[in-house]
Amino acid sequence: MKPACNVATLIGRFFTERLMRQRNVSANTIASYRDTFRLLFMFAQVQLRKPPSALTLTDLDATFIGAFLTDLEVKRGASAKTRNLRLTAIRSFFRFVSFEEPAHSALIQRVLAIPSKRHDKRQVHFLTRPEIEAVLAAPDRTTWLGRRDHTLLLVAAQTGLRLSELTGLDRDAVHLGSGAHVRCVGKGRKERTTPLTTLARCALQAWLKEPLRKGATALFPNVHGARLSADSVQSLLGKHVRVAHKSCPSLKAKSVSPHVLRHSAAMELLQAGVDCSVIALWLGHESVETTQTYLHAHLALKEAALAKLKPYERGKRTRFQPNDRLLAFLEAL
Repeated sequence: MKPACNVATLIGRFFTERLMRQRNVSANTIASYRDTFRLLFMFAQVQLRKPPSALTLTDLDATFIGAFLTDLEVKRGASAKTRNLRLTAIRSFFRFVSFEEPAHSALIQRVLAIPSKRHDKRQVHFLTRPEIEAVLAAPDRTTWLGRRDHTLLLVAAQTGLRLSELTGLDRDAVHLGSGAHVRCVGKGRKERTTPLTTLARCALQAWLKEPLRKGATALFPNVHGARLSADSVQSLLGKHVRVAHKSCPSLKAKSVSPHVLRHSAAMELLQAGVDCSVIALWLGHESVETTQTYLHAHLALKEAALAKLKPYERGKRTRFQPNDRLLAFLEAL
């Protein structure tokens, strides 16, 4: 009989040795994996009536993991995308365990065989130029907070930085001389520079002359001099979008998040005729295929392609007539 294997020991080694020391993953990845296993162990505590430190590997079999994933969707209302994200963390752990505990390979392989769930892939949401301008005009620039918010939103809409990249910017990451740009470290710890328009450069130049808040090093700090959290940026954006509704009614029908500003920057580049490979470099995408999603959302490009097609002649269309019962059945599906 295979000996019981304590999960707490394996989890400790997985985080400290595999993720931190060997792979040197980002803090965001650590946080995401931590949240996954916190949820898993809370679920186990309720279902198995065992404290997390007493769990053994045999407790976490494929049936139990499947029940946990179902619970995420049914009781916690998680989307299929979130469910797959949690499964990715669990698979990473079990791949590590496969080398540490080969005696449990059958259990491990069954967990690794749990498939990801297919889900609808929606078109990206973005703002039009009038909508962007309405949002940028919303902050009250007679106050320190208003000037900060205006500059932050302008940089976000022009550079297309991810939210974590935007809040992670330091004051020394901005270069305002010849070839003005901001420098950030994105996904995969890849450093990249993004050029600034004249408007963004002037706004940042004025913002950097503002008095420092408690020796803050962050480019966009809160009133206490600390970095803005993701929730804070979402909150301030929502506040200014509500103000912008008054001058731009089309915003009422849109859910605007910081990532929508990133999509908007990409669509601005695409509408200006910039090649997808350049947009991929601009946004820090791992592959050009990721950037193709903007082509799918660009209706004007599709309409231009449609205009080049020769229209069908009337009366020339024919419908397929099946000559077999099986073909007729398939045609009716």
